[in-house]
Amino acid sequence: MMPESSETAKPPAPVIIVRRRKAGGGGHHGGAWKVAYADFVTAMMALFIVLWLMSADKEVQQSISAYFNNPSGPGKLTGTAAAGLGNALEMPKDDMKKLAEKIQQALMTVPNFRNLKDHVEITITSDGLRIELLETEAGMFFESGRPLPTSSGAELLTRLAEELGKMPNNILIEGHTDAKPYSGDGAYTNWELSADRANSARKIMQAHGLRPEQIAQVRGYADRQLRHPEDPDHPSNRRISVIVQYVTPPAPPGQEPDQKEGKAEKGD
Repeated sequence: MMPESSETAKPPAPVIIVRRRKAGGGGHHGGAWKVAYADFVTAMMALFIVLWLMSADKEVQQSISAYFNNPSGPGKLTGTAAAGLGNALEMPKDDMKKLAEKIQQALMTVPNFRNLKDHVEITITSDGLRIELLETEAGMFFESGRPLPTSSGAELLTRLAEELGKMPNNILIEGHTDAKPYSGDGAYTNWELSADRANSARKIMQAHGLRPEQIAQVRGYADRQLRHPEDPDHPSNRRISVIVQYVTPPAPPGQEPDQKEGKAEKGD
């Protein structure tokens, strides 16, 4: 027999296995939810835009539609081939009231307009929007008896041209006098004075925004279209009239826009 060891044999040390989990992107700690959230926000924004467009007026809808059809197009209706420059406005007959308000606001920026406003009249007529500069006895917009504009008249015509030059509408310019015979040379009469004042107004307006092709006519009426026929010598009979013509002429009363004149269906 072998002798017993003096030391008691020790059992082997246990083996410890440590398992470490790698950090992953699973569950709610991943990035997939960000993509889904971005899609949700985009869809909500598109919904709000559609709801806004449905509630917008027709002019805004047409402008946005025209922009996406042709973003580089000119005019206020961006993306269209509408005539005009800058913020051009097509003004059909139903929108002449808006144009009158726009012109009124523009003229209010003229220095000293508070003293001029009672002598500026804007009316809607069958010819278009009529803007009249009514004279005083001393001469407010033109020097008395002369075709030369005063500083106030030049400033007002300049501001008017800057606004009307943005539009596609044709412009008529008229000169009128009272019934008093012209006191100067007999060869120069109210006919020449009214025509020369209208032409002076044209030159100022054309130099400050009104396009040459936009001017349809320049007329001188002398005293043939008095503002106050009952008082032919009244100073307000002396005036300059700027007429903004309709882009689409209004249909005659009782006739639809697409109805042709003089065409009737004959019966058997």
